[in-house]
Amino acid sequence: MAAETAAPPSVAPAVELIPWELFEKKMASKGLSQAAVGAFKQNYEQLVAGVTGLVPEDDIEPVESLPNLEELHAASGVDLKSLLAQTAVLKLNGGLGTSMGLEKAKSLLVVKDGKTFLDLIAEQIKHTREQYGGRMPAVRWGQESESSMVGVCQQDGSQVRFILMNSFSTSDDTKAYLQKQHGDLLAERDVELLQNSSCKVDAATLKPAEYPADPEKEWAPPGHGDIYPSLLGSGMLDRLLADGIKYVFVSNSDNLGATLDVDLLAYFASEDKGFLMEVCKREPSDKKGGHLARRKADGRLMLRESAMCPDGDKDKFEDITRHKFFNTNNLWVNLAKLKATLDASNGVLKLPLIKNKKTVNPRDSSSEPVYQLETAMGSAIECFDDAGAVVVPRSRFAPVKTCNDLFALRSDAFKVTEASTVVLAGPATPLIKLDDKHYKLVDQLESLTLAVPSLIACKSLTVKGPVRFEDGVAIQGDVKLTNDTAAPLPVRSRTFKDEEVTLPQ
Repeated sequence: MAAETAAPPSVAPAVELIPWELFEKKMASKGLSQAAVGAFKQNYEQLVAGVTGLVPEDDIEPVESLPNLEELHAASGVDLKSLLAQTAVLKLNGGLGTSMGLEKAKSLLVVKDGKTFLDLIAEQIKHTREQYGGRMPAVRWGQESESSMVGVCQQDGSQVRFILMNSFSTSDDTKAYLQKQHGDLLAERDVELLQNSSCKVDAATLKPAEYPADPEKEWAPPGHGDIYPSLLGSGMLDRLLADGIKYVFVSNSDNLGATLDVDLLAYFASEDKGFLMEVCKREPSDKKGGHLARRKADGRLMLRESAMCPDGDKDKFEDITRHKFFNTNNLWVNLAKLKATLDASNGVLKLPLIKNKKTVNPRDSSSEPVYQLETAMGSAIECFDDAGAVVVPRSRFAPVKTCNDLFALRSDAFKVTEASTVVLAGPATPLIKLDDKHYKLVDQLESLTLAVPSLIACKSLTVKGPVRFEDGVAIQGDVKLTNDTAAPLPVRSRTFKDEEVTLPQ
């Protein structure tokens, strides 16, 4: 019989790793950068400490007035070609559009005249380059060894740079589409900034969530605040600075109003600010959303979202005459000042935590509850001493978040210009309210929209029940269409004007 071997007395008994060590090991195995690990650690420490993030009204003061884009005219007399050569346009492209029933990158959705978001964005970039001359440095990919590829840069002039921030969910689809439709852009240096992954946290133990049936579900996107650790950890921030890029304009890929405005660029450069946020004036429909404010403690601008407002201050939070401005998520960042700010904070911007409680398998409500830790890029406004904001028209904030938005965009109420920008063709944006039971998802919308009706003269359209739009329909004024049956009823070759109609009629 074999004898038992006792452990040497000098060897301490094994102890369970503390939760943070478990996260660190898991992120190391994923190959995440130190910047990504540091950003997650800061979020995790806020979670463990129970940080509420509440900002009482007594701690802030309203922002009374701001510069207005329509009064700037800052581009007059400026060497725009030189300025654009120091600028990058970065589009956030990490979303799948799951709320609209999409399973690929949302930017690949056809939105207007047979073109996708990505088509229109790419054409806008190309138009700007043609307008101001010059070509981008291309990348000629050559085989250096059997195990690596090296890009050889052909420096043949420069123009505004183009970057897509993709997620692990959108990268492959987006690059495949670019290769097919806009291969010239895909060939450019640093066209992709890849978003990091964030560990899901077990809500009960605060340890890394586990899901052996599909380990990829143990990871989540970290929110668009990840742009800062992604730029730093990937080395792209240093490469852009080395290439002479000073300014980056960041916006969501589904906001077709967020185009590169040369007056804004010239203003941002002349003011020499580290960070500039485009804001719009709040309207009654915006009162539940966040607002811009100034923190009394240090005088810095900050964002206060609804979850950050104590219950006792809700009336002031929703007072749009007091807190007048909201964030459009169109941001301008001075890269040298971003680098200095990151260096001064050990590579991690101190952004407020956004804690989302979900299940580890989002399609299985019985799976284990988890926390997904995120940050928002706009909240970085409070990290810069010299941050500013500028009021822009609503036309620069036109995100497509629902099928109501998509239905209007695909109609004649909007048109595509020679510069591939999408602008309003009629007197006002029509207010569309389609029945969520029948139109919430893109495939539902398309099955009931064989032809998009004319909406150029429409003020509002409300649809209750399944109404199938066919050729020759025009909506004018305020119209409500109702189908009380379960079966889709068609409408064709008809103009509805300022009326409520119950079909069939």
